[in-house]
Amino acid sequence: MKDKPITIAVVDSGVNVPHPHLPAVKRGISFDGEGCEQEDVTDVLGHGTAVTSAIYEKAPDAQIFAVKVFDQQLATSVPILVRALDWASGHGVRLINLSLGTPNEIRAYDLAPAVERAVESGTIIVSARANEEQFWYPGCMEGVLGVVLDWEHPRESVSVIEVEESSKVSSGRVVSASGYPRPIPGIPTSRNVNGISFAVANTTGVLAALLTDQPDVQTAEAALDLLSGGGSPLKRTHNPL
Repeated sequence: MKDKPITIAVVDSGVNVPHPHLPAVKRGISFDGEGCEQEDVTDVLGHGTAVTSAIYEKAPDAQIFAVKVFDQQLATSVPILVRALDWASGHGVRLINLSLGTPNEIRAYDLAPAVERAVESGTIIVSARANEEQFWYPGCMEGVLGVVLDWEHPRESVSVIEVEESSKVSSGRVVSASGYPRPIPGIPTSRNVNGISFAVANTTGVLAALLTDQPDVQTAEAALDLLSGGGSPLKRTHNPL
């Protein structure tokens, strides 16, 4: 009996398929500015397509769902993000890729119930822990697999590192990954889109590939164990982010 494919919800600006780096995805769902469900997941910004392509590169056998929360700009509301998280965890999706976040600490209270529901359902949220020395939510929250950016890291892999405690966030393990997407032939790396969004996407892709035949890995902590090679020595950083 063939194992079920790993399912991933990419909460972003939608997708454009077919694409040279992305032949197809599951349709998913779109939430408009009022939080109403729509069917059109067309990506008018290109961000979601690039993020999804980075994931697909590393996990081509995964089943990817587009969950569109951005339309004309890379901005949405916390209530819409909560609806997107609940849609994904409610549909039993294995991984949620959140190449986004908010630096507003008070939003943690609004996001926490949806994060808890995802954790309870066995859905792992992969999200940016920090960007430009500022913590992001929900990526720095308990139960979420937080990602930090390392420009020097190879795109093909990720590292589990241990971060020190700060005044806002406790110490613990996070994933360090490259902020570069799939390269475009003929386009210099510096001119391509890049940043923490793609560190998250690269992490999701690597994790999805490792999750095959790992049905018991259903939490961020278990995913970190898997990514670190089952207890291999961790690197330590003094950077509180």
